[in-house]
Amino acid sequence: MMGFVPFPEKFVEHYRAKGYWQDQTLANTFQAVCRQYGDRIAVCDVQREVSYTELDHVATRLGLNLLDAGLVPGDIVVLQLGNVLEFVFVYLALQKIGVRPILALHTHRYRELRQFVELSGATATITADRSKDCDFIDIVNRVQADTTSIRRKFVLGDVADGFVSLGDLLAREPNRDASEIEAIQAAIDPCSPALFLLSGGTTGIPKMIPRSHNDYVCNSRLASKYTGIDEHSVLLDVLPIAHNLPLACPGLQGFMLCGAKVVLHASTRAEEVFSLIERFKVTHIHVVPALLIMWMNDPRVEAFNLDSVRVIQSGGQRLQPETRALTEHVLRNCTVQENFGMAEGLLMFVRLDDPLEVRRESVGRPVCEDDEILLLGEDDLPVPLGTPGELCCRGPYTLRGYFNAAEHNARAFTPDGFYRSGDMMRELPSGNYVVEGRKKDLINRGGEKISAEEIENLVLAHPAVTNVACVAMPDAVLGEKMCAFVILKPAAQLSLEDLVSYLQTHEIARFKLPERLELVDSFPLSTFGKVSKKDLVERVSAKLKIEAA
Repeated sequence: MMGFVPFPEKFVEHYRAKGYWQDQTLANTFQAVCRQYGDRIAVCDVQREVSYTELDHVATRLGLNLLDAGLVPGDIVVLQLGNVLEFVFVYLALQKIGVRPILALHTHRYRELRQFVELSGATATITADRSKDCDFIDIVNRVQADTTSIRRKFVLGDVADGFVSLGDLLAREPNRDASEIEAIQAAIDPCSPALFLLSGGTTGIPKMIPRSHNDYVCNSRLASKYTGIDEHSVLLDVLPIAHNLPLACPGLQGFMLCGAKVVLHASTRAEEVFSLIERFKVTHIHVVPALLIMWMNDPRVEAFNLDSVRVIQSGGQRLQPETRALTEHVLRNCTVQENFGMAEGLLMFVRLDDPLEVRRESVGRPVCEDDEILLLGEDDLPVPLGTPGELCCRGPYTLRGYFNAAEHNARAFTPDGFYRSGDMMRELPSGNYVVEGRKKDLINRGGEKISAEEIENLVLAHPAVTNVACVAMPDAVLGEKMCAFVILKPAAQLSLEDLVSYLQTHEIARFKLPERLELVDSFPLSTFGKVSKKDLVERVSAKLKIEAA
């Protein structure tokens, strides 16, 4: 596949020999799982539940109808659905017919969707009709008008001219025979991409992360090994399911591989979450720390029976020890499991039976013995034990290159194939790792990564702005928020409200909007003459402390 960087053959042979890669397509893997667990409930929401057998039948029917509607094996499509059962149906249906989804988030808007299509040559979109105040029908129509490859538009909900109803395709019996799917699967190379995850990156230009059939099944199997899952487990997925963590770490995929149940819900409101835990006897939950802080400090937490919860998996940012302690006090049977992961691959988990000091001080260690880790200093040489260095990694489920990004890949990977993550880490004598920050210019807002450069480029186009530097400012709940330091043109004026309104005209995801504006006459410079963002972070942090006093 053009634009795809495969694993070198010697690594392929090694991963096969070790059993990490089983040379089964993602579709065939989950078809076998569905047949194995039959009448057990695979996935549900507050209104519907679907057994493993039914899930496989629905995905087959939908896949055949999508072929009938014009999709072709090998196509790339933008899939943007929230935490609804239809996401699961579509995801598995696309795998059955050899169509590769780009997993867009429900927060992405025109700017992001257009970029995905331009980068990938996607031939179709699959979206909801709208989400709150966002009209996806209008967005998709404009994306189609402004790009050249979109041939088909599928929609869940109200159908507009030029769109095909996803509901109709789910409901009607197919005109095609299921033997077509068997033929398609037989022709798929399990080492080829099954789907594309997305990386925000530091430039704001979206980078597509190809996940092959072999590596993504491996990813979920390894993750499920360390999270205490069996066929009686129940996962509550409230984080956006297009993210790697709720989808595959172990997520939907990992729980299905174990014959367990997944409950989908789109809201993270505390009372709704508590009610679902009680109703479905939820055993596992994925969270970002901001959510956990909100839930554990909600007075209604004592009004529900939450004794079923066994594991809360926390990722996206560092979890404060106080939050972990409070959670394990309130949820008496629960272990909070810290993890570190990336859509590009590598996963580190604290083990459930690790000593308390390991759970408190680290993000654990890799889930696979063939995960190779280098911590490199500025000289690109390994740092001594205990010294922070940039995390570089390779392994059986870590990518070898972004899709269609040869120039970027030359910088993002070492000559021998280690991915340069941009995360700064320190290894403890125990073999566990501590996250020390980032080398990349990214702002981590509650687990959502914001490219400072992307927003800076947009702000610079404002007629009142001479220069801008966007930095992370500390936040007790979300970890970080974005502060924009701006130098104005002479006699110009600008408020935060004005800036946000201007940026909204560019139709970017809402989480990327600055939440504080600092007007300055000049920027502090480093010894190399660059803007010292470290000094800017210290300046806004000091102001926040004074304001909070």
